[in-house]
Amino acid sequence: MFPSRTHLAWMAVALTLVAGLLTGTAMRALKPDCRLFAAEVAGAAPLAASLAAGSPQVVDYQPSFVDGIGSKAVFPRMFERARTLIDGSLVASVEEVAAAVRLIAERNRVIAEGAGACPVACALSGKAGGGKIVCIVSGGNIDLHKLCATFGAQSSGQQ
Repeated sequence: MFPSRTHLAWMAVALTLVAGLLTGTAMRALKPDCRLFAAEVAGAAPLAASLAAGSPQVVDYQPSFVDGIGSKAVFPRMFERARTLIDGSLVASVEEVAAAVRLIAERNRVIAEGAGACPVACALSGKAGGGKIVCIVSGGNIDLHKLCATFGAQSSGQQ
């Protein structure tokens, strides 16, 4: 169930994945004064580069375990829509995302893929500013070996 206006009265900032912009815009509809940011990972952050340049840009794409988001470019139509809906795009390092995956698992007992943990990484880095911050954490589609590597552990190799 999506939260009501009463539930969101305290929210100052919302962080969502680029693909999750619809969720964020629904939050903005309920709380128009909240700031809304996309979250991207370094090496795969075309929206941040495009917003900074004022037009769609191509970036040097660097694959990482955060494989659920990011690419070398943002589609022009997506860019035009996004820039009118969001306040910016925050970029987390791969290391910050790995730390967020670990933290979410340790504190919340939730396994989030790298893309799903990226908003938390941006929030924890301070890039979102102060106030009450809501992070959309989604997706648990992470390979066991990648998850173990993120935790600094060995997997048993069993499927």
